[in-house]
Amino acid sequence: MKQYGCIGKKLTHSFSKEIHARLADYTYTLIELAEDEIKPFFEKRDFAAINVTIPYKETVLPYLDSVSEIAERIGAVNTIVNKNGTLHGYNTDYYGMKALIEKIGIDLTGKKVLILGTGGTSKTAQVLSQDSGATTVLRVSRTKREHCITYEEAIAKHWDAEVIINTTPSGMYPDCDSKPIDISAFPSLEGVVDAVYNPLSTNLVSDAKKQGIKAEGGLYMLVMQAVVAVEKFLDTQIPKETADRVFASVLSSKENIVLTGMPGSGKSTVGKLLHMDGFSFVDTDKEIEQRCGCTIKELISTKGEPYFRDLESEVIRDVSAKSGQIIATGGGAILREENVRCLKRNGLLFFIHADVKRLQATEDRPLSDTYEKLNKLYSERLGIYQSTADVVVPDMATPQAEAEYILAKRLEMIK
Repeated sequence: MKQYGCIGKKLTHSFSKEIHARLADYTYTLIELAEDEIKPFFEKRDFAAINVTIPYKETVLPYLDSVSEIAERIGAVNTIVNKNGTLHGYNTDYYGMKALIEKIGIDLTGKKVLILGTGGTSKTAQVLSQDSGATTVLRVSRTKREHCITYEEAIAKHWDAEVIINTTPSGMYPDCDSKPIDISAFPSLEGVVDAVYNPLSTNLVSDAKKQGIKAEGGLYMLVMQAVVAVEKFLDTQIPKETADRVFASVLSSKENIVLTGMPGSGKSTVGKLLHMDGFSFVDTDKEIEQRCGCTIKELISTKGEPYFRDLESEVIRDVSAKSGQIIATGGGAILREENVRCLKRNGLLFFIHADVKRLQATEDRPLSDTYEKLNKLYSERLGIYQSTADVVVPDMATPQAEAEYILAKRLEMIK
């Protein structure tokens, strides 16, 4: 009876196992269960402690001998500890979401809050919002149901909402292109909290940040709820410094490094010098050539630049959905807003600002195969490179120096 783990319906893309490995010294197993397997699992009680995720946070309640006061108010648990054969349920999502809201810098006191979704996490958000002093707290459902409003009602009658908390799976991998609601309908919006952690930044979060609204995805919530879960599992206390260090470590292992810049600026060379444990290197131009079975020069000459750009967007969408990568992009990748949005879902964009005098026109780059074309592209694109970058990498003496600069800046930003 020493099993630790997480039960849920689909756990393929869960980060929980690696988070717990950083927090505690026990074997943590991801256990996928169908609905009809829940009852036999709890009848056996053959575990020391488990986490519970979608869609079983409410399903497991009848099998527990006791639940914490917060879990009882919420009506959902995500952490269960087996104490000498009796099962005790807790809701550590409450503390994880509280920590995330504090990290973002959102004050719920006196605010109108819209909670998207009706599952266990939405109930957590509701209780937390009420405890945090929100004046009005409304849960939003796709269909009309008791104690909820519809999305249509939210937009028509509650456009003055100041905080939106998303607890739906909308925008979650692999459905990264979706979003639960259009925040442009809420002119008073001050903060957006998204429980989705994969990708790191959903379209909802991206939209909010673009408008200057405080927003963040759910990775910090996931790590901080795991911290409290481990404390329950092992009857211990984890210092805040340790918890923050684990979060930085998890984020560092997931967040892509995306290199942008002019053709010939050295993106691939620098990318291959960024030695990161567990990271893979991807050159989007090489991926395009692999898919079309020819060089980019041949592709553009036979099918035209628009066809090439469409294929480039397809490759970027697929590549950027994954984490733990160093991605060298083509020179024109940032010309399409959809590409930038995709790349920023799981990555930081580093613009390698090579001086135009350092760049060379080459025959294998049909859009910049003469100095005239190269200079024209540089003047047209420089502002876009700068405005889309999270970090501008100055022109430095060597690619190695640029690689070291990127690693130092990334570490600084994660801390």
